[in-house]
Amino acid sequence: MKEFIIKTAWPMVPPRPYSAFHICIMAAGFLAAVLTAYFLSRKTERKFFIRLLFFCGVILTASEIYKQLFLYYVVNQEKYDWWYFPFQLCSLPMYFCLLLPFVKNRRLQLIILTFMQDFNLLGGIMALAEPSGLLHPYWFLTLHGLLWHILLIFIGLLIGFSHESDTSFTGYVSTLPLFLICCGIATLINVTAKPLGQADMFYISPYYPNNQAVFYTISQKIGVLPGNIIYLLSICTGGLLFHMIFALLFRHAARS
Repeated sequence: MKEFIIKTAWPMVPPRPYSAFHICIMAAGFLAAVLTAYFLSRKTERKFFIRLLFFCGVILTASEIYKQLFLYYVVNQEKYDWWYFPFQLCSLPMYFCLLLPFVKNRRLQLIILTFMQDFNLLGGIMALAEPSGLLHPYWFLTLHGLLWHILLIFIGLLIGFSHESDTSFTGYVSTLPLFLICCGIATLINVTAKPLGQADMFYISPYYPNNQAVFYTISQKIGVLPGNIIYLLSICTGGLLFHMIFALLFRHAARS
């Protein structure tokens, strides 16, 4: 396995953000995600819908396992880098999609679906809009990062177009405890892994300033903890914005 992974370590000059490479893949991927999600939402029965999301989870998991092995053998010379531990906001659909068929409580299933529609669609779009963390000196890592977030957009849109989320304001509020639980798990990993490496799940490590664009400056000026709180509130606001967009779309569709 090691030899095979090393053979796939094709180097590349890291593309610049907003270069033709980035723009073309982002535009083509976004268009494909929108059209495919819309088409499948018109044809899909609920049982197939859940199976399709599970299949997306399998794809995400398989690609993440390969990525972890690639980082271990190729990038970090057989040392584990906790920075890449797979528990970021954009990692969550990998777990949730795999869990969905086994969640028999329809209310909990609805919360998970609404969460992925709101928060992971937000994460996918924002990561592609500011792609500096996705562009690497290896073809595999670069394509993995870009295609991963395109798949997140597809998942969020599929849920929304299929009317499988709760678009009421209460539906949004019901996702917040799940978000806070995930933040708590991320913080636990950040604190526990501190002696082992620079873990920064959800970019809310209590030890380092947030490294996300504007939020790095905020953390530098007002401190790490207040900066992290502002960052999390911004994510919640972004999730609410996407939730409201789908609520308006559903309202318009119901009237017509």
